Amino acid sequence: MPYTSLLRGRTSLNGHYYVVTTATAHRHPLFASLVAGRVILNTLRAQDAAGHTQTLACVVMPDHVHWLVRLVGSQSLSAVVRHVKGRSAHDLNARAQGAGPVWQKGFHDHAVRSDQSLEAIARYVIENPIRAGIVSCIGDYSLWHCAWELPWALSG
Repeated sequence: MPYTSLLRGRTSLNGHYYVVTTATAHRHPLFASLVAGRVILNTLRAQDAAGHTQTLACVVMPDHVHWLVRLVGSQSLSAVVRHVKGRSAHDLNARAQGAGPVWQKGFHDHAVRSDQSLEAIARYVIENPIRAGIVSCIGDYSLWHCAWELPWALSG
């Protein structure tokens, strides 16, 4: 079930870490296209550059995105995700001359507990293409980013 904002009872806090997952409309494999996937990565980088977020890891799958992010600005997680989805949809539709909806409504979020290892979560996030059987080594997949140098990621 998609969520239109944070789950009831949750708050988004500046300085906290979250794993966000959001899917394409009708789970269409829009991001199987390298060009479309790069639009998403560039949109996430723009949020970092604007001072709203610090991306620790992300992977763009054919029909969804996983993003390990720290809120560093004054915007809520809902506002940041709304901006990412809106900006990327605008850019993708401009390329495809109004192809239609890009995203499902809402997103799923997981607040990272202080006792969880951020590096382990980052590894889990970027290994999604391996678990999905798309590649056998993340080094063979182009649509991911990780803030840590992870030597295991580039070897099979």
